[in-house]
Amino acid sequence: MTVDPISRRRLLGTAGAAGAAGLIAGGASGVAVDRATRTTASSTALTSIGTTSVAFGGERRAHGAPQAGITTPHQVHGHLIAFDLAAGADRKAAAGLLRRWTQAARELAEGRAPGRDATGVALDAGPSSLTVTIGFGRTFFAKAGVPEQLPRALAPLPDFSADVLDKARSDGDLWLQIGANDGLVAFDALRTLQRLAGEVATVRWQMTGFNRTPGATGKPLTTRNLMGQVDGTNNPKPQEPDFDSRLFVPKGGDDSSPAWMGGGSYAVVRRIRMLLDTWDHLSVEQQERVIGRRKSDGAPLSGGTETTPVDLDKFNGDGSIAIRGDAHIRVAAPETNQGAAMLRRPFSYHDGFRSDGAPDAGLLFIAWQADPMKGFVPVQRKLDRGDGLSRFLRHEASGLFAVPAAAGPGEYVGQALLEG
Repeated sequence: MTVDPISRRRLLGTAGAAGAAGLIAGGASGVAVDRATRTTASSTALTSIGTTSVAFGGERRAHGAPQAGITTPHQVHGHLIAFDLAAGADRKAAAGLLRRWTQAARELAEGRAPGRDATGVALDAGPSSLTVTIGFGRTFFAKAGVPEQLPRALAPLPDFSADVLDKARSDGDLWLQIGANDGLVAFDALRTLQRLAGEVATVRWQMTGFNRTPGATGKPLTTRNLMGQVDGTNNPKPQEPDFDSRLFVPKGGDDSSPAWMGGGSYAVVRRIRMLLDTWDHLSVEQQERVIGRRKSDGAPLSGGTETTPVDLDKFNGDGSIAIRGDAHIRVAAPETNQGAAMLRRPFSYHDGFRSDGAPDAGLLFIAWQADPMKGFVPVQRKLDRGDGLSRFLRHEASGLFAVPAAAGPGEYVGQALLEG
């Protein structure tokens, strides 16, 4: 059994009080570890949500150790934030920023306050499965003086006919994905990393999302989106033999990615507003035909349970096809896209109400793949042309980011890029 050092956030929250050491076992989400926590007679031990941590160094996989936040189980709270390098910021300045971010993210993921940069927002909390994932946009490379290291896989995404993109909320030189199972822990990380950017980088855009809280259902279930649909059933599974090759760049790189991206992945980020007022006026049966699955349990309309493989050739007793031609699961299915697949790991969002009273709400879509030109792009092209769900969605922001492998001990994220 490994016992971590006492959480500095927890210690600061109980400083000055007499206490006894208590041992709390972590939960099952992410990478669970045992943690030593100092408590007092009047304080309460952290729950499993607070004690659970995810190793910043990443989980070792066949292609290397990708950063945390890619295969990590969904967290409840999420922040996405993009930065642009300030005028005059060079490779040395970028390296310094990434070194500061990496050190702070590593400490926060362990439940420790990052020295004098601590905000005090999460003093009483444990790590709460906090992850910080760092990526690079296409424009970063020329600004940082490494244009020759720009991956071919980071080519601009094509225009899609349904896009109504706000350029001010799209793209960016640097990108952070922050997730945690406690809202204050997530905000603490967001604020800390934003402050550490200093004069090197400025915020371009920021988005906040959420998921269902662990324990809110009687048993673990696939999450639902704001349309009420079970979302994520057909995601690639870690036990599948081609999981790593679909998600992660091979060691040493390949034709689309240079060596510094070995073990890394590419994130497509889309802010997708759902036209919920229109959607909610449909009957449940109409909604199910648009998706191709039952709303109650996520089972395909071709029969079975949620995890039953979809039978795209199934016909109903009246001669109609069970999964209609423009149903979302048919158009998006890997078997109708020459095997193209990606790992979708989204957050829902709600940013209030629009002037017409409609909710400004939807999905912060995040899709991971080894090459977006073989994952997201062909699937989205097909969805753009013939997905029945598209008329209930508006793609309002977009970004594509190269996310290298996790930093090893004593390293910072992106070190192989900037110093390799």
